[in-house]
Amino acid sequence: FSLTTSSRIQRPTLSSSTPSLHATMMKIATIAALVGTATAFAPSAPNMAASTTALNAEMSKSLPFLTNPKNTDGLIGSVGFDPLGWSDMWDIKWLQEAEIKHGRVSMLATVGFVTSQFITLPMFADLQCDDSNAVPSAIGMSGMMQIIAFAGAEEWRTNKGKITMADMFEDPDRVPGDLGWATERLDGKTEEEVNRLKLQEIKNGRLAMLAIGGMIHHNFVTGVPLL
Repeated sequence: FSLTTSSRIQRPTLSSSTPSLHATMMKIATIAALVGTATAFAPSAPNMAASTTALNAEMSKSLPFLTNPKNTDGLIGSVGFDPLGWSDMWDIKWLQEAEIKHGRVSMLATVGFVTSQFITLPMFADLQCDDSNAVPSAIGMSGMMQIIAFAGAEEWRTNKGKITMADMFEDPDRVPGDLGWATERLDGKTEEEVNRLKLQEIKNGRLAMLAIGGMIHHNFVTGVPLL
């Protein structure tokens, strides 16, 4: 069979504007999809404010990238600093006692570290050391053990034999750091004044812990006396 020209199947032809129209439609569809996705993740204005408030309430004041340790809330000197989560694992009163005592020892240590460089008691004249880091070696093992034994005995006495985490705070009225020493100085003071004094002790103790560490490492690294 033969087909005449008029009977041949005519194929539709695409105009030059068709590709441009197709690209435009694809862009519109893509933008619409992106807008829909963004809208799905955008909270409403009231919910956003509530979520932000809740998030800020749960973050630590001193370490805003960590959650606030709830067991430290309300403690004198607390700024929510507990990056290792110890307050969730151990008795918070025990931790308070440890911080206060370490602070007190460090305050004495900073004074002693500097004083021993310039002042030597007569009975220790042959133990004079320009570098305070060398004092333990000059005293010797027996002298250091006497210091440790005395400190242990004093710890036992002031806590009436209850020196472990399990029994130190069996008495619910036992206040961390309160050894009953010089309490008469607080007589007649308001609660606010007493708390201010406690805060001063804690902050000075924290500073002293950093200071004695810096003093020791200064002498160790430089090899020369502190002053």
